[in-house]
Amino acid sequence: MKRFVQKQLTKKVQKLLQKHNPLVIAVTGSVGKTSVRNAIASVLSAKFRVGTTMKNYNNEFGVPLSILGVESPGKSIIGWMKVLLRDPKELPEVFVLEYGIDRPGDMEYLCEIARPNISVLTRISPVHAEYFRSIEQLAEEKAVLLEQTNPDGLTVLNADDPRVLGLAGHTKANVITYGFSSGADVKARDYQLETREDFSFEPGEHVSTVRARVLTLDEEVIDLELENMLGTTSVSSLLPAIVIAKHLGLTREEILSKLPETQFEPGRMSLIPGIKGSLIIDSSYNAAPASMVAALEVLGEFHPVEEARRIAVLGHMAELGQYTEEEHRMIGLKSAEVGVHVLLTIGEPSLDIRRGAIEAGIPETSTHHFDTPEEAGRWLDREIQKGDIVLVKGSQSARTEKIVKDVMAEPLRAKELLVRQSSYWTQN
Repeated sequence: MKRFVQKQLTKKVQKLLQKHNPLVIAVTGSVGKTSVRNAIASVLSAKFRVGTTMKNYNNEFGVPLSILGVESPGKSIIGWMKVLLRDPKELPEVFVLEYGIDRPGDMEYLCEIARPNISVLTRISPVHAEYFRSIEQLAEEKAVLLEQTNPDGLTVLNADDPRVLGLAGHTKANVITYGFSSGADVKARDYQLETREDFSFEPGEHVSTVRARVLTLDEEVIDLELENMLGTTSVSSLLPAIVIAKHLGLTREEILSKLPETQFEPGRMSLIPGIKGSLIIDSSYNAAPASMVAALEVLGEFHPVEEARRIAVLGHMAELGQYTEEEHRMIGLKSAEVGVHVLLTIGEPSLDIRRGAIEAGIPETSTHHFDTPEEAGRWLDREIQKGDIVLVKGSQSARTEKIVKDVMAEPLRAKELLVRQSSYWTQN
């Protein structure tokens, strides 16, 4: 039944796309897909009617459902019949879609559903590597998106990732690169993160400002100033939107009018005031080696006042396959490098984070390991101090959002501010 529905859903969407011929922008990468997708959709809404990926609908069912603009009916046969009978009279002018992969062959199938006019590749990291022999095979699977991009279209590549740049030859489309690298076509520079140094952080307060200058292909300068955002990754996630907007004829003024409206999803480097005047950097949505390193670098850019501390609360990184032990150990080394004062690890694979951190010089007495997020949350609730800066990050299966809920200053706002707050998740 599942295979039948999938096949019929694909056929339906293919016919719709052929009939209405919208511009399809596909975003893939091991990390950063959702933030990039949201930024592109936000900016292009200044000129076009835009449809985008719903929730985390980025697979063989999610992509067609996003194009149809309907949620999954789950196990309801009648619900799926209604979906298949749906006949929208018009579609958005532009679709901005995430293409997520788990296994070899996934990308080719997604491109059969909706062949992209424009493709974006963010980063390649050994996440979802469980079903791939090597990171090189994972990169080759990502490269299928580039191969399937319309030759008359555009491919946008992250110049800060050598693996991504190395795939440029896989596309016949025009290529534009972006990043902080001096070799990027669209360059970000003069990055600054200004963080408030304080004894206490309260709800609603301005905590940080990211500034950067972007030089476009036509040498136009776009100055970015982003409140309560963090890290170079926040700038990087906006660059593909600028590239594509310029490619599609939007003006500098149109771009700047919409960039600040970009919505970043819960659990993706969100700033949340914590109990006892602490500050939580909530990155609990998911974790891959590249995003874990980036989050720790942001934590290192904060300068706690006097007795306050940098605390890293790290769950495991899932689906790393043969890279599991090595990548977790490297995160431990990185924790020491950025100046983590207290390290909490959750789940058996993250024991290698702890081992790496101790090896790199974090005192063993400053590290604490827990089997469950509930145990870690109880410890943090007792031990957190005024002015502490707390990074919370882990894969979806680590459920580190439970820790954030335990120590956030306004737990009644959990449904609004945190990831995985539906009854499906909170009852498990």
